[in-house]
Amino acid sequence: MTETPTNAPDASRIDALLPLDTALACEAAGAAKAGRDGTSLFVLGLLAGAFIALGAVFMTVVVTGAGALPWGVGRLLGGMAFSLGLILVIVGGAELFTGDALMIVACASRRITPTALLRAWILVYLGNICGAVGTAALVFLAGQHGLAGGAVGQTSLAIASVKAGLPTVELFFLGVLCNVLVCLAVWMSFGARSIADKVLVIVPPVAAFVAAGFEHSIANMYLLPHALAIKAWAGPEFWTAIGRDAAAYPSLTAANALHNIAVSTIGNLIGGSLMVGAIYWFVYLRRRA
Repeated sequence: MTETPTNAPDASRIDALLPLDTALACEAAGAAKAGRDGTSLFVLGLLAGAFIALGAVFMTVVVTGAGALPWGVGRLLGGMAFSLGLILVIVGGAELFTGDALMIVACASRRITPTALLRAWILVYLGNICGAVGTAALVFLAGQHGLAGGAVGQTSLAIASVKAGLPTVELFFLGVLCNVLVCLAVWMSFGARSIADKVLVIVPPVAAFVAAGFEHSIANMYLLPHALAIKAWAGPEFWTAIGRDAAAYPSLTAANALHNIAVSTIGNLIGGSLMVGAIYWFVYLRRRA
């Protein structure tokens, strides 16, 4: 009878999946996603857009008034709050375009066709838009921007104004870096076995990308329309409360918002599919394909 060396790892004692098994789980998940009917993909995409928007709502409230904290600490708290969105997506079950960039693994392994991949991406992306923009409308109609004497709305305007003013090249690379971290969070969640494990591996990468100022296209589908609604339709009492007017946010326009979302979407797709999914496929699964 052969004994296992005392210094050798025992896979049976490792609760999380090992990297190869994580890659196989990601591949299987991509194939399953592509096999869903179009209505289900769209509705699950709608849910994910709403979930990410709720994370952005939470983040906006948390960072309001955080100026007394050291700059990095305030951003870290905001990032931790924003991680609620991806937690809801992964644990609650929904389809997020940025996370679904990892479907490239199933495509590279020939488990799905490029046509099926593009179909899933398009349907999920459209669902994400509807969920995020719809949530922005609900939050505005709820008057949430008036909380704390208008400070929450002022924070929304400040966040969106910075995003709307980003130059194209900078915005693209911020999108790439963002989805590297998002897809790493999703990748690690494939290897987690319990809900607690999934939450633990999701929070640090998401908090990191928010704190670092990276650009997430789906989150911006909430943040920018919500701020545009405040700028266009907030009542005079709101502007009086914050001591400003709409002219104080010249970069916040519909054209700049569309520019931000389009460029960050391309960056997100490249960062997630090529810099995470394709690399892990090459390391662990290329021989199987």
